[in-house]
Amino acid sequence: MRILHTSDWHIGRSFHGNQTLDALRGVLAELVRHVGAHDIDVVIVAGDVFDSSMPAADCYGVLTDALRGIREAGARVIVTSGNHDSAARLGFLAPLLQDGVHVLTDAEAVGTPITLHDEHGAVHFYGIPYLEPALVRRIWPDVALRTQEQVMRHAMGFVNADRASRGGRSVAIAHCFAAGVEPTPQLEREVRQDLRQGSLDVVPLAAFDGPDYVALGHIHGRAELAPTVRYSGAPLHYSFGEAHKPRGSWVIDLGPDGVTSTTWLDLPVPRALTVLRGTLDELLADPAHEEHRGDWVCAVLTDRTAPSEPMRRLRERFPHCATIELQPDRSDEDDEVRTYRERVGRGVPDPQILDDFLEHVRGGDGATEDERSILADVISEVRAQEHA
Repeated sequence: MRILHTSDWHIGRSFHGNQTLDALRGVLAELVRHVGAHDIDVVIVAGDVFDSSMPAADCYGVLTDALRGIREAGARVIVTSGNHDSAARLGFLAPLLQDGVHVLTDAEAVGTPITLHDEHGAVHFYGIPYLEPALVRRIWPDVALRTQEQVMRHAMGFVNADRASRGGRSVAIAHCFAAGVEPTPQLEREVRQDLRQGSLDVVPLAAFDGPDYVALGHIHGRAELAPTVRYSGAPLHYSFGEAHKPRGSWVIDLGPDGVTSTTWLDLPVPRALTVLRGTLDELLADPAHEEHRGDWVCAVLTDRTAPSEPMRRLRERFPHCATIELQPDRSDEDDEVRTYRERVGRGVPDPQILDDFLEHVRGGDGATEDERSILADVISEVRAQEHA
């Protein structure tokens, strides 16, 4: 059986105020071509199908076209929900979908697989939707579920119990941060970018022991945690921090005894992403930057004082300048007086913000383990309310 592992389509996400639907539609059309050209039997979408729990009408058209194209190319589709999706909205039409399209969003059905067959017998696909601890505690009230690690271990317990009773080969699909004892440098950089390594929401690699292959989603760059545990990343670049990471999907070949080979298939990049650093005058005048005229540009301005109308002037040279960051050159003395707000910056996850705040006000000591548990409960409750 040949499986295509993809994830994190984020249909409807904007890129610094610019819509991405047309670009994503083209990339997914190429993914559909891969399905036919490489004789794919099953396509996995490991969560975050949409970017919002309430996607706009045009987003459904992009998803419908992609699913129809995959089916017409001869493959079945297995989709799970991610933290950006509304499991209820994504899953409510699942019983009415055409044969061969499976949307798995029900936490209570985690141990029930979609079973497909090839010449070697059965392959059981276990979809694990994104499981927010505050939401699933009502389902399993007798189990301590405060963290993603606890939730994922509990879900994998159902998966492995069912595997043991059925026999045959198996594939698990999950949407979470996962880290091994020795994560790859690429994964380690990405985890640190989104939340601190070792914090409450990181799931150990050992939690996924058992299935022949584990298809993960949530991290937007491809990563290999183990030969049979991988992230595919997103099909589009959704931030400048991802600019150096390839876009694509994994092709997984399952033989009679498990995975026999893994192959990476590149997807096209509709518009390259470039970060340019210097003063405004340098960025406007340096001939070396001419090759980036057609790129998405993040301009990091090092002017000591804020220049006048920088975006208007930059777009005269770089029509697709998407964002500006002001990072004036500082002396060592300047760095010593940076505020807490500046040190936290943008894109830092909630657990780290709270821990850094406590460290800041206490003069060096962050949260204790008991305090981290309390903070995890509070954050989970807030996320649950936002999800609802």
